[in-house]
Amino acid sequence: MSDHVPPQSAPPPPGPHPVAPGAGAPRLADRTALARNRARAARAGAQDWLHQLVLAEVQDRLAEVNRRFTAPAVVTGLPGPWAAAFPDARIVADDPVLDLAAGAHDLVIHALALHWADDPVGQIAQAARALVPDGLFIAVLPGGRTLAPLRDALAQAEIEVTGGLSPRVVPFGEIRDLGALLARAGLALPVADQFTQNVSYAGLLPLARDLRAMGEGNALARRLRHPTRRAVLLRAAAILDEIAPDPQEPGRIRVGFDLVFLTGWAPADSQPKPLRPGSATMSLAAALSPRTP
Repeated sequence: MSDHVPPQSAPPPPGPHPVAPGAGAPRLADRTALARNRARAARAGAQDWLHQLVLAEVQDRLAEVNRRFTAPAVVTGLPGPWAAAFPDARIVADDPVLDLAAGAHDLVIHALALHWADDPVGQIAQAARALVPDGLFIAVLPGGRTLAPLRDALAQAEIEVTGGLSPRVVPFGEIRDLGALLARAGLALPVADQFTQNVSYAGLLPLARDLRAMGEGNALARRLRHPTRRAVLLRAAAILDEIAPDPQEPGRIRVGFDLVFLTGWAPADSQPKPLRPGSATMSLAAALSPRTP
């Protein structure tokens, strides 16, 4: 965020066949820096609240599905909490080419990593190809206005102090655009929903420490390659105090994390299908007209 074949498996679902981004493809993340940030977070052993919150939410959603999943996989950049919660799952890194066999899993969870992907639809398409027919895909990622006050404060401070502007917070997609990726990746019955988790902090530095504990330091490919000037950070902290005060706790700031959940199913003949055009047995006018007793 801040400083993206078993022998009896079915053929892959329709949709794009992803490949690793080519040399000319735009890069969002510096994967080496991203891996370094994640490794530092893992070594610290901190149980960051974001992964724990999302993990509990995913487990709640799976409990509502009337199905027992026997071959799950989790795609994540921070495997610790996910491996502990899903000990029977195959845990794979969110590399440009996912280490998942086609048709090998009945559940694939893409956990808090899709926002760092250069090719998010390719990531989802690879997960879709790894599913058996009627297998479930769940992705969760920050979106919308996540960390918007932090982005604004850093940008304003840098402009004021240095006269320049550099990328510091990863861009987050809107729920409508993110939901559209499911169908593009060949998944059926796509659903996208979102909730916002507001968090209170004593200031910029505690927020930055939390982001580091999540492995979410600035790993943007076009970031500055030298430490941020202290004057920029001090000004950003002051701006953040002004634009994001916690209304319930004076002297603190409040920022929101918009968490987007994407759900889709690998196509299967048993799934509900839309009616063919012209096959309706009742006109729209008749359906909408008041019924007579």
